Order: sequence, then C-alpha cells, then structure tokens
Amino acid sequence: MAKTLKPALAGMIVVALALPVFVQAADWAPTKPVRVIVPFPPGGSNDIVGRLVANDLSPLLGQQVVIDNRGGAGGIIGSEIAANAQPDGHTLLIASVAFAYNPSIYKSQVRFNPEKSFTPIALIGTGPSALTVNPKMAAKTTKELIDMAKAKPGSLNYATAGIGSFQHLSTELLKLQAKINIVHIPFKGGGPAMADVIAGNTQITMGSLLQLVPHIQSNRLRLLAVGSAKRNSAFPNTPTVAETVPGYEANNWWGILAPAGVSPAIVRTLEAAVAKVVNTPDMQKKFDTQGAEVAYMNSVNYGKFIKAETTKWSKVVRDAGIKDE
Repeated sequence: MAKTLKPALAGMIVVALALPVFVQAADWAPTKPVRVIVPFPPGGSNDIVGRLVANDLSPLLGQQVVIDNRGGAGGIIGSEIAANAQPDGHTLLIASVAFAYNPSIYKSQVRFNPEKSFTPIALIGTGPSALTVNPKMAAKTTKELIDMAKAKPGSLNYATAGIGSFQHLSTELLKLQAKINIVHIPFKGGGPAMADVIAGNTQITMGSLLQLVPHIQSNRLRLLAVGSAKRNSAFPNTPTVAETVPGYEANNWWGILAPAGVSPAIVRTLEAAVAKVVNTPDMQKKFDTQGAEVAYMNSVNYGKFIKAETTKWSKVVRDAGIKDE
C-alpha cells in the first residue's frame, strides 16, 4: 500500500506541475511578478514593443510581466530607476536608441554608467526612422524636400519630441549628410510634435516609423522615405533616404537590459525566453505591420551592438553641436 505524501512534499509537486515547461527546464525562475520599466510615456514605440513582448513572456516565465512607464528626461529617469534596482531578475528595462546617445547629451543628468550599470539581455527588434511632411507641402520626394531647403535655408521647420529625442537625432543626421539648414522646433513629446505637423504649423517630422504608421495610413502625414538601409516591407514602394543621401541610416531599436550584477543563470533564462517570444511568425507579423522587424540578438551580441550605436550617435551629437538646454 502506497504511503501518503507529506503535505509539504505534495504541495511542492503541485507547484512544479503547474509551472510552464520552459520555467521547469530553466536554471532560474522568477518568484514574483517581473517589472519591465519603459522609460517613456505610454503610446510611444518603447511602450508598444514592451507590451507586445511582455504579454507573451508572462506564460513562459510563470509570473506576470508588468509594464511600468517611468517617463522623463529623455528616458534617463526610468533608466536610473532600473539601474538602482535589485539585480535579481525581477526588474528589467526596455532600452532604445536613446540609451546610446543620452550620455553624450545629458552629461550632467546621467547618474549611472550606461555600460557598467546594466547587463544586456537581448535585442528585440529594430525600426527605421521615417521622413514625413504635411500633405499640403509641395515636396513629394526626399530630393524635392532637400532642394526646397537649399533654395531657402532656414525657411523650413521640423518638429520633434524634444532635444535629444530620436526625431531630433535622426533629423540632425539628415541635415549633416544632406548639408541643409532646417530649423528645430522641440515639443514635449512625440504626440504634440506630430499634431503640429499635421496641423501645418511645422512642415517636417522624422520619427520612428512605428509611431507614424497610423498617421501615414490616414493620409495626415506624407511619407517621403524611410531611414533603414533597405526598403521597408510595410511600405515596399517607399524609397530609403539613402537612395537620395548615400550612407544615411537611422534606425530605432528596442532591447531588454537588467541591472548590473544579475547572475549568468538569470541572463540565460531571460535571453532564451525573449528568443522564444520574438522568433515566431506571429510576433514577426506584428512587428511587420507596424513597420518594424524582429532582430533578436543574445546578451553578448547585444552588448557589442550597443557599443557600436553609442559610438555612431555620439559623433552625431558632437558634429551637430547638440546640447542639453
């Protein structure tokens, strides 16, 4: 006759059976909800990507994955909160291209070391910048826009989410490479910037395609070109900026970081979970429809990628003379 299991042992078996197979096979598993800090307000590209991935991570990790929007100072406030969190795998950060150039702009405000304060987990995906104008503008191509800017230097304005935003940096890169003079009009957020261009008060905005897609599809903004090296699958007939301005490339990207000091076991579990989530036809389709693409990199390769992006955008900041004001 089989012996009755002790209550404690029976409870352990029930919990083990309830856990997802992925977590059982991992060498670390979260013991409470995982907080993913998005260092920007809701509605932006970081928030969109963060929520897409968080929804599918929860069942894999066996714990709820919760998005925590901590906007402010171009992503610095949320990043600092993540940097100071316990390195136990229960607090993560959605990083974007802003992570690569903020230290060059906000030198006095960044109270963490972007390289030493974090451990890369995985790159999730990338999305190009998109050069858009008010539909009433005469310019229908990048060349026509550049010709207009050169004919009357300083007469055209471009709207951004503020100094140091992706809109700002990607447009300054265009200014440098196309040798044009257009005037920066900073707003407090990408929403107000897009609204101002749609209203016709400013003429140009060059932000993440992921954010601009709804306004392009509704014909409130005219898409002239994308900033990726190759044409975007969501808009295959739209040329790249590089087809007019050789060498131009400006992509936003999104990845996950953890506070420095997390164990190798935590890194292995999380990077494997992210890989399982993003490398599916369903997730790739979700990214494609938003004008972005899945671009998974593991922890080591993502770390190298961040260093390369930091070098690139630091040079843009220096050459364009961008400073925190």
